[in-house]
Amino acid sequence: SYKGTLWHRPDDRVGSAVASNMLSSEHRAYLAAGGLDFNIGDGRLSYAPEQVWETYYAMQFWKHLTLAPDIQLIKNPAYNAARGPVVIGGLRVHLEF
Repeated sequence: SYKGTLWHRPDDRVGSAVASNMLSSEHRAYLAAGGLDFNIGDGRLSYAPEQVWETYYAMQFWKHLTLAPDIQLIKNPAYNAARGPVVIGGLRVHLEF
């Protein structure tokens, strides 16, 4: 994460992160056997580590309002090589009273 001082917007920030998530062998076997998890599991798990790259730019418009467009690229979503990659866009709003 970097502050926007370099481009004369010291209250802005730009950031990026990469993560690789894995499941234990027991959890993989449970899902492959048809088990359900809180957000994954359909009995057809073709396991692969889930890899995520995220980047954002947080713009401070006023003292109490920051907007941050965000984009994520997810490879093997829900630990399944048969799915994805998926691109997800978002917008974070931070408002202080």
